Amino acid sequence: MSEPYYITTAISYPNGRPHIGHAYEAIAADVIARFQRAQGRDVRFQTGTDEHGLKMARKAEEQGRTARELADEMSGYFTQMCDALNVSYDRFIRTVEADHHAASQAIWRAMEAKGDLYLDRYEGWYSVRDEAYYDEKELVEGEGEAKLSPQGTPVEWTVEESWFFRLSKYQDQLLALFEDNPEFLKPDSRRNEMIAFVSGGLKDLSVSRTSFDWGVPVPGSDGHVMYVWVDALTNYLTGLGYPDMSGDMAKYWPANLHLIGKDIVRFHTVYWPAFLMSADLPLPKHVFGHGFLLNRGQKESKSLGNVTDPINLAETYGVDTVRYFLMREVAFGQDGSYSPEAIVTRANAELANSFGNLAQRTLSMIFKNLDGVISDDFTPNEADLALENEVIAATETLQSKFEQLAFSDGLEAWMKGVFACNQYVDDQAPWGLKKTDPERMKAVLLNLFKQVRALAIAVRPVVPASADRLLDQLDVPMEERDYAALKDAEWFSRRVNSGIALDKPEGVFPRLDMPETSEPTGAA
Repeated sequence: MSEPYYITTAISYPNGRPHIGHAYEAIAADVIARFQRAQGRDVRFQTGTDEHGLKMARKAEEQGRTARELADEMSGYFTQMCDALNVSYDRFIRTVEADHHAASQAIWRAMEAKGDLYLDRYEGWYSVRDEAYYDEKELVEGEGEAKLSPQGTPVEWTVEESWFFRLSKYQDQLLALFEDNPEFLKPDSRRNEMIAFVSGGLKDLSVSRTSFDWGVPVPGSDGHVMYVWVDALTNYLTGLGYPDMSGDMAKYWPANLHLIGKDIVRFHTVYWPAFLMSADLPLPKHVFGHGFLLNRGQKESKSLGNVTDPINLAETYGVDTVRYFLMREVAFGQDGSYSPEAIVTRANAELANSFGNLAQRTLSMIFKNLDGVISDDFTPNEADLALENEVIAATETLQSKFEQLAFSDGLEAWMKGVFACNQYVDDQAPWGLKKTDPERMKAVLLNLFKQVRALAIAVRPVVPASADRLLDQLDVPMEERDYAALKDAEWFSRRVNSGIALDKPEGVFPRLDMPETSEPTGAA
């Protein structure tokens, strides 16, 4: 039985349509999920939408409809995005669902039973856009005398009766978590930020609201709904059946990885662990706060008119092209930038001209010169073995880097394997061997067949549909496309014995044209 692996994205706030940042996180999580499956792990992958809170209530009021109507429409756009980008989630959770309300009320009762909730009066600064409370000392100056949150969002003075969570009680335990378990929060820069935040002193946290009713009702406290982050974070438990501690909760919790944006690290590594400690639940093993994806170096915003619709982006350049570009271009954990020109340049250089051309040339020559027949009657020479070793090194480095979430480094290693194959083709010149040494030509082509298969399997988590189309043409069975297959010494004999000849190949990675305009992707 393979070891279970539970990965989650942050659930998206659907007060607007998805943008490229949502797509970036969903794709990265999907690559991790597919990578873990390729290693034989039993993976549970959850994403979804966070639909409660004042921001949603106000947006719906502005539009003259109910918050539920707004949530239903907007959440649908996020499922469409995930499906369009080939995101292989096991559950798309919505916080309006009945089982989520039950789970949120269950963790509330557990914290209450621990003596960690008390009723008092909240007076302080609140950012509706962030759905977050801020201390006076955290605020920054805006225009005139306006005060802004550390994120640059407007804040308003809020006064209301509220339930409070004894966050201050968990200050020492949280510091010990960061200091004793450095792997809990990555990258290290995020961990250092949270150590500084917690060391500065924690105040108890307001965890209910009475000024609106769009949220999970607080059990036994009429007129109160839970602070949106209490119920949003609980989604990670809801999807496993909490409060039922058997079944999926027993199998998959604690989560192996919460993948989130760097702007919500505090909620996931200070508030969330404290809630779990209070409820006597195990903490997630890892939280990773990735960077922002910038449009030509600028953060996307509707005021700048540079908001990219990720579905349009995928339709323009291809789903796997976008997936590959985002994982290859950006050092994961840091901010990165994209542009239509960068996508086309990277895709053409690496997918079309390098790997795609390698696969197409190899299969075309086998189809034309060997009648598509794969046989094993050749003895590899020194050059053949050298290439095989280079490809093995490339695929193994990709796996070790992906395990560290260093996707760009892993794909760079993979490209070294691709380049080695292309250099081998140029050096061996099988088109010339056809006349001078047909047996050597066959050996070269069969060796290339082997290496193209290995490279396709290795990169499959990133470009799953394209890799599968290529592996279909190689007649590699679906059950032989995981990483265990890369170490299977008998696969080639089985392939030979199948007796199936290759059909005329079709290109998998077409060349892209440079966009005629600078903004071909559409605005959300």
